[in-house]
Amino acid sequence: MNENNNKNTNNNTMSQWYKTAISTAAVAGIFSFVVIIFLFANFVRSSIVEAKQEQELVNLKAEIVKNPDDTALLEKIRQRDLRYRQNLFSRMDFNHKGAHFLLASVVIMLISFKIAFSLSKKLPAPQHGGDNLKEQIRDAFLSRWSVTAALGILAFGAILFAGRAYVAFYEEQAGEVTFPTDEEIAQNWPRFRGPGGLGINAYTNIPESWNAEKDENILWKSPVPLSGRNSPVVWNDKVFLAGGDPNAFSVFCYDANSGSLLWTGDVTNLFAQSEEEPFEVFEDTGYSAPTVTTDGRRVYAIFVTGIVACFDFDGNKVWEKDLGIPDSMYGYASSLTMFQNMLLIQFDQGDGEDGKSKIIFLDGATSRVIREVQRFVPGSWTTPIVAKIGDGYQYITAADPWVISYNPENGKELWRADCLGTDVAPSPIYGAGLVFGIRPYSELVAIKPDGKGDVTETHIAWSAGGNAPDICSPVCDGEYVYSLTMDGYLSCFRASDGEEIYEQDVGDYFQASPSLVGNKLYLLSDSGVMFIAQAGSEYKELAKCELGEKCFASPAFMDGRIYIRSEQNLFCIEKKN
Repeated sequence: MNENNNKNTNNNTMSQWYKTAISTAAVAGIFSFVVIIFLFANFVRSSIVEAKQEQELVNLKAEIVKNPDDTALLEKIRQRDLRYRQNLFSRMDFNHKGAHFLLASVVIMLISFKIAFSLSKKLPAPQHGGDNLKEQIRDAFLSRWSVTAALGILAFGAILFAGRAYVAFYEEQAGEVTFPTDEEIAQNWPRFRGPGGLGINAYTNIPESWNAEKDENILWKSPVPLSGRNSPVVWNDKVFLAGGDPNAFSVFCYDANSGSLLWTGDVTNLFAQSEEEPFEVFEDTGYSAPTVTTDGRRVYAIFVTGIVACFDFDGNKVWEKDLGIPDSMYGYASSLTMFQNMLLIQFDQGDGEDGKSKIIFLDGATSRVIREVQRFVPGSWTTPIVAKIGDGYQYITAADPWVISYNPENGKELWRADCLGTDVAPSPIYGAGLVFGIRPYSELVAIKPDGKGDVTETHIAWSAGGNAPDICSPVCDGEYVYSLTMDGYLSCFRASDGEEIYEQDVGDYFQASPSLVGNKLYLLSDSGVMFIAQAGSEYKELAKCELGEKCFASPAFMDGRIYIRSEQNLFCIEKKN
């Protein structure tokens, strides 16, 4: 009697599990069908909406060809292009997540059917043998049909997702170029030290005299709400800065003609929201040392906590990304760099043995990580450059002890030279066919950039010892290389062989890097005095211009103007008629 009761109990239990498995398979199947419907709806909608948006862009771009000077139309194109790409990437993300949901639900459905099929074999057979045979045939048929249907749903979803991804990829690749041309970059000041990070201005009609106290050639002066040692960045009629303190991180956009603050873009400050002890920073670095960068469509900023943010030119936040707090004794200071549509971040930190340092390649429009390249170097405070060398581009970095060049298109290392020292802050430059790096306090090094692998023994053209900078980056006019130490010693070297031509005590302290305007050197001191000197084989001071405020950031140059950030204000200097 007990044996029969146990059998009945076991049969009931298996029957319940069988029903549960069937129910789970049914729910998973319905969910899969719903996901398919949503994916299909997204596909149809995107085909209609994006096709319409794309046609509008095509029409607008046809108009700009006829009216190339229509700035309003150009701005309209940029905004439409931004919305189009935001929708595009949003739908791609929807498809990506939908495909994962679909895959998961189909797998659950298949597993549930398999469990149900296995349990059906263990359930008690009906009393009539003929009926049992028919039921087994029916169950086998239903199981095969269920598996076939599930695989069909999965295949349909995969085809739909893959097809949409291909369409999106094709539209992205076939669409209009979304990054500025070399000509556009040369006409603006889009990053730290301007085009290429070289400190060289394309314009020669730059003011050579001004005085803030007497309001001489000061077009405007505007307060900066938050402090920061980053430099101004200028694109057409907009000037960008960043600032930060323990309570706030922000990006600021000014009107280049009037100095009015157009908008403030707030960035998440995790420490302001935390109840932990205040985040301490090195005073000379601060919360906002890295200079922002722009691609002419968006502006990008990074702060001491590793937070990166992107805003469009109207001040709308496009995205924000947390890279994590960098392990850096002096705080994070490397400025951002653009290459085509990619934002390149030199994220050096740690001791070099822990593998924390890396180059991060982000898609500028979406913040998607395109690739990461690990670097076994310790923390550095240099800003990399992208230089066009020969038929290609090189992304050149400096960190103890290496100057390393990468191919910015794929992240592959091209060459490296062991020639630097510890605590590297001066950034590399490219000029006269050579890459120049600074070993702080001791020497200037010139490297031929056409090597492969470790070129320490083969491609170091020359090195010149002496009074090398520890903060300021050098500048090259094609014939001479000029370096400036913090305590005001300007050295001039012949670019071809490294012979020192002169060393001059300018007579002030400097943290801003020297700039070249035509055949003139512009040297901005900590006390806010701009020393203008003749470039060439002999030092000759031409002028001294005073702002009357402390300055620690390198200036920006545009057509007929200089933009200088002081501790409290942003100045625009223009020669008044």
